[in-house]
Amino acid sequence: MPVYEYECTPCLIIYEVRQSMKDPPLETCPKCQGPVTRIISAPNLNRYNFSSPTEAKYAKLSVRDEITKEKALQKEYQKIWLPPPVKHDPWSD
Repeated sequence: MPVYEYECTPCLIIYEVRQSMKDPPLETCPKCQGPVTRIISAPNLNRYNFSSPTEAKYAKLSVRDEITKEKALQKEYQKIWLPPPVKHDPWSD
């Protein structure tokens, strides 16, 4: 299943949600109940055979630039992973 990202502008939060293509999109922010917008992001491709996404993301940055970039991103937005809702209770049978 693909991972979709939704942005809540007032809260400065990006929600990552694993959804089926048939599932309805997230419409409201779980924190403030305001509207969220879906973010179109590039797919995760491993063109240069990096061992991890982190290595690929920072391959061309120096250590100082990497730390500066991450600190700036963490000041602006918070990323939250929303787990999928539980559809059944496996222990009820």
